[in-house]
Amino acid sequence: MTAETTTGPPSGALLRATGLHKTYGTTPALAGADFAIHPGEVVAVMGPSGSGKSTLLHCLAGIVAPDAGAVHYRGHELSAMSDAERSALRRGEFGFVFQFGQLVPELTCTENVALPLRLAGVERKPAEARAREWLERLEVDDVRHHRPGQVSGGQGQRVAIARALVGTPRVVFADEPTGALDSLNGERVMQLLTDAARDTRAAVVLVTHESRVAAYSDREVVVRDGKARDMAGVAGAA
Repeated sequence: MTAETTTGPPSGALLRATGLHKTYGTTPALAGADFAIHPGEVVAVMGPSGSGKSTLLHCLAGIVAPDAGAVHYRGHELSAMSDAERSALRRGEFGFVFQFGQLVPELTCTENVALPLRLAGVERKPAEARAREWLERLEVDDVRHHRPGQVSGGQGQRVAIARALVGTPRVVFADEPTGALDSLNGERVMQLLTDAARDTRAAVVLVTHESRVAAYSDREVVVRDGKARDMAGVAGAA
């Protein structure tokens, strides 16, 4: 990543999006969405299916480029970065948890968790030792030698969270992280995810349509018709 600049919007926000527009074909996904998150904050992004919440997450993470508007991370505009710089950012400072974990089936759980460190150039033994620490913290050290196909859905999602946090990211993007789990496993996964993130001061962008999952956040942002509405502001104005 290039040197710090002051071109971003003045704010204490770690990650901020302003006026995001994104259209797929003739279908608008985002229509002027704004968003901000601060270090250590958990923000739930809610909305009905097709509202644009996953598109917002993908733009915030630099996976998808908006048609208009800007995303700033620590004073850097993502669209001004090269593909290599954005990839390095996602590897080193962002962590990701998806609905179905997306673990590498050929690797053991330890190797899956160690993967971000190995890609960053960390040698195998220290990378796997760090992975073990996170597997213990997420209460799945007993499956460390198993492959993803040999563990339950709840265990696999905890392994995925360990993988997302092992590199001490500044921002974790969690897209429906409990969508494939029963309510009991979902509750435990959310407790472990939010506790671990807050302990490490990682910000969490949590995409969900479930109020019980959003309850673990510090505040909620509702995406509807391509626009994002901060419900804390709405409550404060009521």
